[in-house]
Amino acid sequence: MRVLGIDPGLRSLGWGVIEVDGNRIRHVANGLCQTSSAGGAALADRLLSLHGQLSEVFRHYLPQEAAVEQTFVNKDGVATLKLGQARAIALLVPAQFGLPIGEYAPNKVKKTVVGVGHADKRQVEHMVLMQLPGAKLAGPDAADALAIAICHARYAGASALRIKA
Repeated sequence: MRVLGIDPGLRSLGWGVIEVDGNRIRHVANGLCQTSSAGGAALADRLLSLHGQLSEVFRHYLPQEAAVEQTFVNKDGVATLKLGQARAIALLVPAQFGLPIGEYAPNKVKKTVVGVGHADKRQVEHMVLMQLPGAKLAGPDAADALAIAICHARYAGASALRIKA
């Protein structure tokens, strides 16, 4: 099974693809879909860019399932709202391709990959590289996306919140 993990972000949306064969996982690819607010880029244009970039990832890697990190609410309401809009793109694209989507809380992803629910980004990157030897990470957001894919591989069909697209 080929799983695409997505770490939603408006500026930098991380993605990571793994192959799952029983208990074995293998790194396929990872990267970033990036947008910029420079030059007064409209939010709608940035969301459209994320949609196009992520759709291209789907067409190129042909995942069979997708996993997306759930949004946590922080003190900055505007930032949370923008993250939610980027997350909508992260859910929309797999749905357009007819894939089942798993959603995972950040702490569940960290606990699954690192063993600690409040691990920092460095710890997540380190454990992703330990579980996917030879992977070259495109950045912290791509590492998080691979962690989400790993979490999905561990929980798919068991306790994951699954949405049939």
